[in-house]
Amino acid sequence: MCYSRRFLVPFIWALIVAAILLATSGVILAQRAYSNIGRTPTDEEIRNLGIIVSPGGKNLPPGQGTAKEGAELYAKQCAVCHGKTGEGAVADKLVMGSPGNPHQGTYTDQDRHPIGFWAYSTTVWDYINRAMPANKGGTLKPDEVYALTAYLLYMNGIIKESDVMDAQSLPKVQMPNRENFVPAKPVWPPDPKKPSWY
Repeated sequence: MCYSRRFLVPFIWALIVAAILLATSGVILAQRAYSNIGRTPTDEEIRNLGIIVSPGGKNLPPGQGTAKEGAELYAKQCAVCHGKTGEGAVADKLVMGSPGNPHQGTYTDQDRHPIGFWAYSTTVWDYINRAMPANKGGTLKPDEVYALTAYLLYMNGIIKESDVMDAQSLPKVQMPNRENFVPAKPVWPPDPKKPSWY
């Protein structure tokens, strides 16, 4: 099949024009404003996302909570995903060990989510504060986050049920797996009195 130049040149120009029109219409549509999708975050929402709680408790807000208060909140907000006692359901297991009997020993790859796995109790508080409940992360009040943290620490056997968690007491909680974390940048020679990542 042979096409004449008279037919081919206009056809190529038509393809070029069609390609230009398609490309510009895509840009125009991409710049269209959608009034019904999303919203601009408030200044407070932006501030809250930028706060990082340190292992020593820097940036923990005022507030307090106990395991007893946290148990009620856990039953309402957390049990549907994590199970009645933190044994895991559609979401990860949060409890290994039991009140007064923390899990000792190593954790497997599947056991990286129980509260006792983490090196610092403030990390638990920070994660709950930012990400829970899963469908409304960042909506809990500081007192609620302290209470949930206290409840989970208690259920993992790390604190007593009567212990009050607040900005001063939470960083002092000694997590059972703290010494099993290895620093990203080892310090040589190591100081046996103070971990290099602290």
